Amino acid sequence: MKYKGLHSRVLHASAVMLAWACAMPVLAHHSRAEFDSDDVALLRGMVTRYVWANPHAFLYVETVDDAGVRTGWEVITDALPILSRSGWTRDSFAVGDPVTVQALPNRNPDKKHVLLVSVEKADGSVLVPREEDRPAHSARATSLAGVWELPDGGEDTGDFSRRWAQVALTEKALAAKAEFTPEDRPAAQCIAPPTPMLMAMPYLNEIEIRDDTVVLRSEFFDVERIVYMDGRGNPENGERTIQGHSIGWWDGEALVVDTTGFADHRAPIRGPNEGVPSGAMRHVRETYRLNEDRTGLTIDFTVEDLEYLGEPFSGTLEWVYSPQLTFMGFECAP
Repeated sequence: MKYKGLHSRVLHASAVMLAWACAMPVLAHHSRAEFDSDDVALLRGMVTRYVWANPHAFLYVETVDDAGVRTGWEVITDALPILSRSGWTRDSFAVGDPVTVQALPNRNPDKKHVLLVSVEKADGSVLVPREEDRPAHSARATSLAGVWELPDGGEDTGDFSRRWAQVALTEKALAAKAEFTPEDRPAAQCIAPPTPMLMAMPYLNEIEIRDDTVVLRSEFFDVERIVYMDGRGNPENGERTIQGHSIGWWDGEALVVDTTGFADHRAPIRGPNEGVPSGAMRHVRETYRLNEDRTGLTIDFTVEDLEYLGEPFSGTLEWVYSPQLTFMGFECAP
């Protein structure tokens, strides 16, 4: 890993965020493969624009080299709920502010588009896309109801990415994957991923238990899934939607959710096999179960899609009970 003229005061934050960027390819709205994770570029310049919007906030910075040549840089950060919990606000930067940006450079040197690691302001304060030291909480849930997030502040998806990389794909899936480009990402048009990718995103989740339904909410794109608990089945020829049609039942304290009726999606799961689509044959089964100490829950899932997957994709995710955190809206702008 190379560092270009790093300030010692921000080296620790940079190292932590670089490790996060390298380890979390599943969670990126933009592909991490686009950026050089073995290098950190240092940009000293002035803010020319600050865009506070989802699915990403952007910082635009102009630098001037020794020859007086001006270069404009687009610095991609993260989504507003994540930034807000890391100390950012819509007023964090103003046009003309001097900043020192550390970022992963684009592998194409002609692209002045970089992925933020940290930004230092004139007063010496440092902002990073994701806070690195969130206080531990040990609140215990009385049921599955409440606010939940992935461990380590939303960064720990376990072996989700590794398992997804190992799934056998059909010829149709391989062909679609080969044709996939970053411009094809549905997130750029504010289209959310379906489950289980939705559950593996670094945003808060909320479970509400009602008399004959369970509501599963995600901060990401303000998704709300309704799970029907009244004994009905999934319709054979119902309307197909991004999140599908979900029915559920209780197995003791565990919630079992069965979902079909998914709409076609160009990239339902990110990471190593991004670009493998999903379609009408997609079928997902999830089981939500409180952990023994009731400070977290385990989600076992299985995805079947005979059109694109040569075998089921299955795995486990963990959520941490987080009632101390505030659920935020997303309000995505394409």
